[in-house]
Amino acid sequence: MFWFVTLDSTAKFLMQSYPVTQVIWARFFFHLIFVAILMGRQLPTQIRSQWLSHQYLRSFFMFATTVLFFVGIHFLPLTTAATIMFLSPIIVTMLSIPLLGEKVGVRRWIGIAVGFAGALVVIRPGSESLQLSILVVLAAAFTNAMYQVFTRKLRAQDGPMTSLFYTAIIGAAVSSAVAPFYWQPVAAFDWLLFLFAGIAGCIGHLCLIRAFRSAPASVVAPFSYSSLLWATLFGFVLFGDLPDGWTLAGAALIIGSGLYIFHREHSLKRRNIKAQVSVP
Repeated sequence: MFWFVTLDSTAKFLMQSYPVTQVIWARFFFHLIFVAILMGRQLPTQIRSQWLSHQYLRSFFMFATTVLFFVGIHFLPLTTAATIMFLSPIIVTMLSIPLLGEKVGVRRWIGIAVGFAGALVVIRPGSESLQLSILVVLAAAFTNAMYQVFTRKLRAQDGPMTSLFYTAIIGAAVSSAVAPFYWQPVAAFDWLLFLFAGIAGCIGHLCLIRAFRSAPASVVAPFSYSSLLWATLFGFVLFGDLPDGWTLAGAALIIGSGLYIFHREHSLKRRNIKAQVSVP
């Protein structure tokens, strides 16, 4: 989570001087280069996917999430954007019904409702604080949820390094085609920041893959909420932004509902495992 917020903070800083398309290009291009270096001689075999169409769809949703989120944080404080993105795991729970064939009980539906109530507190429909950029980040939360759904689908099909490579493939291809039309000369030091943005995103995904390989999703996922702490710290130090009371109240509702949903899913999994073990 530290590395993901580091990426977002670097992008927000760079977008003060460069077009968003150029920053998006750096994020995906250098991510792809860094993964290729990590793979080394194993690159030809590592990029072979058992479900290539789903890898491309997953990569597309990662690209869409990045575009929407970067556009959003160009105008919004990092803390506000991070809070709205906390809806992603809640949306995943909803999407798991039609896309993953999972069942969601009444208690988790209540948790989903509370999470969206928290989002309404942050967004405040009808108030002067409602901006188009907030709706853009809300759309990013949905595309990020779709990205997570396809990540779940591919977990048993492809290895982690394969998925890490394809995470950036669509973004690198599309942004490389578009960025030249909006290109601005880059200062020498800013090239280091462009490179750093891509590497930070890649390291974040590497850490996430390692975490999910070391512990169950129900244990790892709640740690995603720690990004609110990093976003608050970086937002204040770099941009002088602090969250208001409405954002903190909405964050409390969203985080509380998300933690309850994770707890409920973990409890149901343990119950199912016990039931299977008890069957002779």
